[in-house]
Amino acid sequence: MRVVTHKDHGAHYPGTLTEARKKQVKLTSRIPQVAKGALLAALFATLIPSARAAQLDTDARTAIPHDVQQIIVVDYRAMQNSPAAMDLKARILPPELKQLEHALKTSGLNENHDVEELAFAAYRMRSDSDSIRMIGIAQGQFSLPDILANFKKNKLKPTLYRTNKLYPMGASGMLVVFLNPTTMVFGSSDSLKPALDARDGLAPNFLTNQEMLGQMTGVDTEPLWSILDQKGTQYMMRTLLGEASQLTDYDQVKKRLLGSRYTMNFQNGVKFSLDVATPDTFTAATLSSLLNAAAMYKKVSGSTAEKTAVDATTIDSSAGQLQVRYESSDSQFQALLQSPLFQSVVK
Repeated sequence: MRVVTHKDHGAHYPGTLTEARKKQVKLTSRIPQVAKGALLAALFATLIPSARAAQLDTDARTAIPHDVQQIIVVDYRAMQNSPAAMDLKARILPPELKQLEHALKTSGLNENHDVEELAFAAYRMRSDSDSIRMIGIAQGQFSLPDILANFKKNKLKPTLYRTNKLYPMGASGMLVVFLNPTTMVFGSSDSLKPALDARDGLAPNFLTNQEMLGQMTGVDTEPLWSILDQKGTQYMMRTLLGEASQLTDYDQVKKRLLGSRYTMNFQNGVKFSLDVATPDTFTAATLSSLLNAAAMYKKVSGSTAEKTAVDATTIDSSAGQLQVRYESSDSQFQALLQSPLFQSVVK
């Protein structure tokens, strides 16, 4: 990461995932599974040659509970068209997301032609809880008569949750519900029912979370984007900082992290943009200094690919935001994927 001077400018279906473990993160711990899954999805998606935007429709947004930790949205069709991306995904995708994808493939859908965007949302049952649940959201042009005929052929009968018809997704143990002809939500019963409560107006949903909606503004026009709340951002930054997170400055700063978002663009190389929101320019500048220190350490001790990645990255602060920008060729990024730094993140 290139060190820079701080600029203080100012009909329904459901599916389910097993509940993610509580994220009690230590200085040397791995990324929490939910956040890690989103990060890995972003990493393999960098190989996708697409410029399409991946956006969530209104029904999809209302099916995400209010206390969401992270949302990641990917242009799934483009991903399926990239053998390199699929190979990478098969190698590093964590079990939680593999389970969701397997359930999708065995649900009677043709995932190569029906699904256009795929999103994952990790949420808490309460704002003060570290217990995370996850749902998947698929958008596309679904042939509902064909899908329902396939369910009937396989003797898969729905259960009712109010007026929502929940269909089993093969032998995966997950459920799927169609919100409309173009949007379905899937996950475990424990994950899906709170999402339907939110969608049906019985509990607050994502549209009432002004902080996270604000993070989404301007990034949901990208082919891949993700937003994280305060806790999700703290986990991510601790991982990025590595040993530098042991400094006293970070303990003072981490509680002042408000949220974050990142996007990836893969035309003419790989471009990654991360913005972390803080309440003031001083906090952003302090965080930038800590991350630059971590970058300098990695430049001295890292592999050739890691040193190249550091040189291709700028870390700055502006108007209360930490800004990280990474840009490289496809071949440079491929080399980074083989580096110890990358392996430490994904294992």
